[in-house]
Amino acid sequence: MSGWTIFLCSVIAVGTFLFWEFVAWASHKYVMHGFLWRWHHSHHTVHDHTLEKNDWFAVVFSLPSIGLFYYATLVLYNPYLIAVAIGIFSYGMFYLVFHDIIVHQRIKWLPNKRGRYLQRMIHAHYIHHSRHTKEGCEAFGFLFAPKKYEPKSFSIKKSRQETQ
Repeated sequence: MSGWTIFLCSVIAVGTFLFWEFVAWASHKYVMHGFLWRWHHSHHTVHDHTLEKNDWFAVVFSLPSIGLFYYATLVLYNPYLIAVAIGIFSYGMFYLVFHDIIVHQRIKWLPNKRGRYLQRMIHAHYIHHSRHTKEGCEAFGFLFAPKKYEPKSFSIKKSRQETQ
């Protein structure tokens, strides 16, 4: 494989990863909080189950990556499609770590040092879960949250640092 192909595949994988945040945001807003609320509702309710109906979305969202890996490696070798599969797979892994492990503590682990970005992601998701209905929610992204979701504690620290 040439250096140019490797470079292009890297760009495709990163671009797919970034694009998948938009796919996830749109799916979350219009599908999960839309016609498939009956699956997603389990994620907005307090329960003591290990699994919830909402976990079916992880299965559904893994299918494009699995299909692309299969097709691009076993049916017709195509490094560019493999790069797309890697981008989708990588997004899924980041989602698993950020959303399920760090935010929802499905595995009890939380980084000791949480930077501004991680705090903003967690805060945005808590705002999203403050509503237990499919209407009226905000902050539908999984790996990106606008600055408006930054917790007040960071804003206070920042303003103190700026005045010194």
